[in-house]
Amino acid sequence: MTEQELKDWLDDVFSYHPADDADRRAYEAIREDAKRLVTTIVQNTERCADQTAAIRKVREAVMTANAARARKGRA
Repeated sequence: MTEQELKDWLDDVFSYHPADDADRRAYEAIREDAKRLVTTIVQNTERCADQTAAIRKVREAVMTANAARARKGRA
């Protein structure tokens, strides 16, 4: 990666990407499915460090999916 490519990539990764209506609908769908999964996890596991980790990973997945949407799939 050239110095300019690195700069461009960093500028894109660490920039605000405003959401349009389609993005907002996609974010809502991702959040709603994540809430269903977390509900299933909580209802079917004991409260413990593993349950907490599972919930944290779902939150991480939501954030990463939202970033993929915001950045339009740019790696």
